Amino acid sequence: MSVLANSVREVQTALRNGRVTPATRTKFQAVTLLLRNERAQVLADENSSEAHRAERLKRLDGLAMTLASTAVRDADLLALLSEDAVVSDEARSLTRDVLRKAGVEPVPGTVVDDPPPAEPSAEPARPGVVPQSVVSRQMANPFLAPDFSAATRPNAPRPTPLTGWELLEPLLRSFERAGTGASACMPLPEPAGRRGPRGAELMAHQAQLVAAAAAGHRTFLLADEPGLGKTAQALLAAEAADAYPLLVVVPNVVKTNWVREAERWTPRRPATVIYGDGDSIDGFADVVVVNYDVLDRHVGWLGDFGFRGMVIDEAHFIKNKTSQRSRHVLELSERIRGYTARPLLMALTGTPLINDIEDFLAIWQFLGWIDGKKPLPELMDALTSTGLTPADPRFYAAARQCVVDHGIVRRRKVDVAADIPARRIADLPVELDGPTGRSIRAAERDLARRMVERYSDALANRRAGAVVEGIDHDLVRQVAKWEQKDATNSPGGDNVFGTMRRIGRAKAGLAADYAAQLARSAGKVVFFAKHVDVMDTAEETFTKQGVRFASIRGDQTPAARQRNIDAFVEDPDVAVAVCSLTAAGVGINLQVASNIVLAELSWTAAEQTQAIDRSHRIGQTQPVTAWRIIAAQTIDARIAELIDGKAGLAAQALDGVEDEGGTSGDVQHEALVALLTDALSEDPAHASSA
Repeated sequence: MSVLANSVREVQTALRNGRVTPATRTKFQAVTLLLRNERAQVLADENSSEAHRAERLKRLDGLAMTLASTAVRDADLLALLSEDAVVSDEARSLTRDVLRKAGVEPVPGTVVDDPPPAEPSAEPARPGVVPQSVVSRQMANPFLAPDFSAATRPNAPRPTPLTGWELLEPLLRSFERAGTGASACMPLPEPAGRRGPRGAELMAHQAQLVAAAAAGHRTFLLADEPGLGKTAQALLAAEAADAYPLLVVVPNVVKTNWVREAERWTPRRPATVIYGDGDSIDGFADVVVVNYDVLDRHVGWLGDFGFRGMVIDEAHFIKNKTSQRSRHVLELSERIRGYTARPLLMALTGTPLINDIEDFLAIWQFLGWIDGKKPLPELMDALTSTGLTPADPRFYAAARQCVVDHGIVRRRKVDVAADIPARRIADLPVELDGPTGRSIRAAERDLARRMVERYSDALANRRAGAVVEGIDHDLVRQVAKWEQKDATNSPGGDNVFGTMRRIGRAKAGLAADYAAQLARSAGKVVFFAKHVDVMDTAEETFTKQGVRFASIRGDQTPAARQRNIDAFVEDPDVAVAVCSLTAAGVGINLQVASNIVLAELSWTAAEQTQAIDRSHRIGQTQPVTAWRIIAAQTIDARIAELIDGKAGLAAQALDGVEDEGGTSGDVQHEALVALLTDALSEDPAHASSA
């Protein structure tokens, strides 16, 4: 009952303080479900007396009345009180979380349970939801609807010397038979220039692909090694081809990074991300980013949206054509090709072309080169023009070249080493969704609120005459020092250290998932973390995904430590080294890997540099890329900025300038100063006068 009462008060406070957000609606419906479940509990309790049962029901009625009176001003909230209201997955999940924390089991048969499976129908409905923003877009301009007459309809296939031949298997075999030195990249034009938006300069290999799109090429299997800027190439190719609106389907870990890259490379094209049911998306955006995991609930409206281009990142995700994600991606590709004459279709993957050759089939089908059984007309014409059949041994090399020329682009780091720095750091922002993300943001707000209270108390106790207009920045720095001292004395408490550790745990699975993707695409990867529990989570993720790893920790004996180092360096099947940032940051050589994942931030750039230098050292033959996983919209991002500013990280990464630029305490202090300053700036009482 106390949990219920607190939940009702939280909803009331949220509604008082601002507009009704999707999160507020979810919490409102969850409280409604909690009330119904509790009522069912009371009525089913045979051990309670009638008086006790009546008292509990009375209290429940009072809470329900409070909830109803809160909702009368919002029709959407009022509709959620209906017995037949559709219960969202988010509300159902939140309800279960609250019950679990309260130690209460859901009553069987209540709405807290999963809904029963729908009866199969003769005509399956298109899955998913239609976000209100998308409806608004369609209503605002009916001419935005796709014009299905624009697509060209293929004529009936004409007989050729290859008619009747089984061609897909020979095409796959043609890649297996390719000798050393066989081309894995289509001919690319020389670009007219390499200047991007806002003065950004493209690398030569990036500008070549963009030039190909500008020249009219529309389908690409972009298989550059990780770190060569495939995201930028795809976005600029869409700009060159005017392929808007553009649909981008990506793994969850990189969807925030795609929006950030779109803001950088195509700033005139607004980008939006689909989270959950899509309540927060911008239906008028030019670039729509969705992750594979939620594609099933949006495939219906996405297919009717009118996209003129589609990009799939980590395209090997669709290799299993029987999987749901593969079926949805192929359906969307087919629909786009059905209403756009020459759409831009791009499949991005770093996976080497010689691995799992059958995986090509789903990608080729996405690109419109085959239909699952045979080559489609454009590729068939190219194969026919060779004048050869699979009975001729010369067919395989010629057929492979036909497929490559259709749009395969593969460059390695070593091929373009002159264009990229020998050591660079790439930030990969990730969104912390769900209860964990909400909990972390709440902890940050609590930390900021505590510092604001200390600031206010100190301001009130100041001697008369010491008046400062606006925010007293000297006092802000003093309060930050007090908080820093308290945190140092109790590092595991509710403070900046505890918050950073929680963020590290929340990022662990996402960082490990990205490291696994890199390992499959580019070979060996070094994974660095600060805390043991983050390393444990990463290793669990690798085990589930079948990725072999070696663990290098501070509690190992020297012999065990060396065995793990040797396993990573010498065993080709050991793909990842999971390393402690403090224990493995110095004294070991891991130059067998050129990709590093920094799952947690250091407090100094020097510590990061030491970790990167485990791979970037004598004996390394490739440029080294360190992927820094950063939790967006948290103090994690602020600390990354502070480290960069303090130590001149860009100069370190690009030019090798050594400048430690401060201690860990400096960054901790500045992070607290920034957090308190932001909180005071949002409070008119402190921002206007002290």
